[in-house]
Amino acid sequence: MIQIHVPGQPQGKGRARAYKIKRGRRAGKIGHFTPEKTRTYESIIRSYAMVEMAGKKRFECPVAIDLQLYYEIPESWPAWKREMALNGKIAPTVKPDCDNVEKAIKDALNGVVWVDDVQVVMGVKMKTYAEVGSVSVKVRPTGQLPANIKHKPIEPPPYRRETNEN
Repeated sequence: MIQIHVPGQPQGKGRARAYKIKRGRRAGKIGHFTPEKTRTYESIIRSYAMVEMAGKKRFECPVAIDLQLYYEIPESWPAWKREMALNGKIAPTVKPDCDNVEKAIKDALNGVVWVDDVQVVMGVKMKTYAEVGSVSVKVRPTGQLPANIKHKPIEPPPYRRETNEN
């Protein structure tokens, strides 16, 4: 299992932006780019993952991820509301949503923790309030085989107890 903790408010993946190419052989075609804020956030996640993965081999098998998204409590909230949020009585029904944060995290971990995010086959996501915003990611193998398996795995023969009967 690998665990990565990224400090800072969770951020969702921004939508790709389109632009019209004006020069060159592709003039008149449409190009796309990821917003700078998203690229920066993904590079921060990637750097924390690289530190955690130092000397470890990336996963090549199906994996599960558990995401814990900690949203910072707004400073404008009164003490009673802050206390309720910290005790889990108020849920962070605010943006960004879990899916967009998950997309940014999964894209950032491509090539570092796993080969490609298609390997993520299960997981749990949870949003909660905290004094300081952060994201906690746990990645673990599922024990399953990937769809691109080329041959049936060789299994050891079933255990047989030898007896010495005379």
